[in-house]
Parts: sequence; structure tokens; C-alpha cells
Amino acid sequence: MTSPERLRVGMIGAGGRWGPWAHVPALTQLPQTELYAVCTAHADTAQAAADKYNVKRAYSDVKTMGQDSGLEAALVAVRVPAHYAIAKDAIDAGKHVYCEWPLGATTQEAEELAALARAKGVKTMVGLQRQASPAYMYMRELIKEGYVGEMLAVNLTQFTSGVLTRTADRTWQRDIKLGANPFTITFGHAIDAALMVVGELAQVSASITTQVPQWFESDTQRYVDTTAPDNIMVQGRLESGAVLSAFVGAQPFHGTGYRFEIFGREGTLCMIGGGEAGEEAKRKIWGGKKGDKALVELPVPERLKWVPEAVRNVGRAYDVGQMWVNFAKSIRTGVEAHPDFEYAVRRHRMLDAMRCASETGQRQKVVL
Repeated sequence: MTSPERLRVGMIGAGGRWGPWAHVPALTQLPQTELYAVCTAHADTAQAAADKYNVKRAYSDVKTMGQDSGLEAALVAVRVPAHYAIAKDAIDAGKHVYCEWPLGATTQEAEELAALARAKGVKTMVGLQRQASPAYMYMRELIKEGYVGEMLAVNLTQFTSGVLTRTADRTWQRDIKLGANPFTITFGHAIDAALMVVGELAQVSASITTQVPQWFESDTQRYVDTTAPDNIMVQGRLESGAVLSAFVGAQPFHGTGYRFEIFGREGTLCMIGGGEAGEEAKRKIWGGKKGDKALVELPVPERLKWVPEAVRNVGRAYDVGQMWVNFAKSIRTGVEAHPDFEYAVRRHRMLDAMRCASETGQRQKVVL
């Protein structure tokens, strides 16, 4: 029996950060995928990326790349404000599309992309990669198997450092209207991972604030104004009836890290550390049943680890690689891709409900 042909992927954003850091090690070392082409905004940078990654096809225009009949899937790994136009061009070309999160700068953009992909009949995936994290998948299994019994309360905290100072190439995120900020990205990834384990929110209250209204650009030595939220506090009730509290903040100094705790009538589950991107190796699960004297580590089963050691050893590529395994399988076999653009729309709508709760001071129903 022959192995399925490797999925031929074109990376848009080959000169950026996240694509080269996380996707290239996965695409080039997974048996399911091939880095077939690269695309940047300029011919010279595209060729430089092609040379760097030993790729034969270099493009400086997405529409031209879309005419390549050998290309099967496009990876959109550019800044969020450009997601809509680039993903739309790739879908119009009939290519399957993996787009980083957030899917669009607005919910409307996400809805239009999901509708277009549905009409064109292409497979999609959005980069909420903790959906493919072995540790989070195992926590979800344990919850479904009744490890904690009836869930009563869920607590999530994540405090990172360094909100005051950034380099100039990262301060474009200071405008909340551009869709990329600690609320949509840091909090978005964290709350998505939590909810994949414990189930969806039914109602929510929120306080979303910008505690530090200026960032200092370390390379230009100037201050810039920002409207990007840096402290996000959410309280709500899950569809199961359990209560949830989540506080994600980017603080000036000495962030205390990540805690995710689930308390039930029969026991407790938690993950301490490993909340940042690329930290799968640090994601340790601890559990204790009623009557146990202390929490003990619960090792993640090998069956949930689909990528080879070479990919696991590149932290940022680990759960991204797991996503590509799923996406390639979906395209080759026709099974449902998850998380797809339809799922991304639901996450955008959930964040909208939280914004509304913060702005009005009133609890909101979460309608996905």
C-alpha cells in the first residue's frame, strides 16, 4: 500500500516571523507535507526565501501563485490586516487555505471568508493550534471520561511580561482596529484552549482594559500611543453550568505565568506552565481524585503525539505540525477539518460578546 502524496503547500509570508519560525520546520519535516512554494510582497525577498528553504517556486503575488496547478494549499502567515484579501485570493484560486488566527481583522471579514470557502468547496483551517496540542487534547479526554466528575469551577490565569517595551516592527499592533492585540491573540488562544477542554460559554461578563496607554519602541527610542487591550478579565457560566474565571494580562515586569485549573465533585485537573506558543514540552498535567493525598502528574499518551521527534524538538513547530497532520488528512481523505473557518467565526463572535459585555457593563449571552 503506497503512502499518500505529500500535500504541496505555498507559504504566504515567508519573510515574516511566525511562518518561518513555526510552519517551516513542520512543513519540511512532516511526511504528510511539502513546502512547495513561497510568496512575499517583493520578488527579491521571495527568491531569497526560496533559496533559504531550498524551494523551487518563488512568487511575489498571491494571484500568480494561485495559478500554479501544482499548488494544493496556501498558508496565510502575514499580519492580520492582510488576512482577508490574501485568503480571499487563495480561495478564489480554488486552493485549500490554512490562515493564522485571528481569521480577519473583524468578525465580518471572518464570516465572508467562511462563506466564500463554503461556496468554493475548499478545505480550511485556522491557526488556533492548541486544538491539536497533545496536552490539551488529553485534558479534554479526561474531562469527558469523568475524571473530575461534575465540573463546578474553572480558573484560568496567564500573566506575561514586557508590555511597556517593544521593537518598532511590533508596535503596529497598537491599534485595536487592526485586529491583532493581546485580547484577540494572547487571550484568544488561551480561552480557546480552555474551552476546548471544558466546553463552551453560555453567558459572560468582562472587563477589557488598556492599562498602559503608551509603548516604548526600543530601537527608535520613542513612545507611541496604543489602544490595544492589555488586561482582560472574564467571568461566565459554561453550558454545563460550571462557572469560569479567566484573567489574561500583559504586565510590565515579572509575569507569573500560566495556570489552568478545573475543579469537580470527584477531583481536580490542572496545567501549570506551558501557556505560551511553542511550549508543548512544558505542558504538564496534574490531577487528583477525591481521597488522594496530593496531585500527581498525568503523562500525556504517545498516541496523541502525531509529529516526529524532529518537529517536537522545534517548540513552535510542535502543535502547528499537529495541525498540518490534521489538515493534510482532511484534504486527502475528505474528513472534516478542525478548526476550520466556520469554527473561527464562532470564536470571533464569542470575543464580540465579551467586548459588548465590557463596553456595556452587562452580562451577555454567548451566541455562536
